[in-house]
Amino acid sequence: MINFKLEGEFIPLIQLLKATNLVQTGGEAQNIVADGLVFYNGEVDYRKRLKVKRGDVVEFEGQKIVVQ
Repeated sequence: MINFKLEGEFIPLIQLLKATNLVQTGGEAQNIVADGLVFYNGEVDYRKRLKVKRGDVVEFEGQKIVVQ
């Protein structure tokens, strides 16, 4: 599990995936989201510009990111 400390009000999903080193590039992040490989609060989410906020949980390839 990865605990991610949010500095502002939200972080876009693509940036969160890059910030936690689960992907190398923004393009890679966009592709995995478009392919339905990312779970947001337990459900598949296809929104690339999704605003992730405190209390949200993002999952990808068995890794869980808890946003604090």
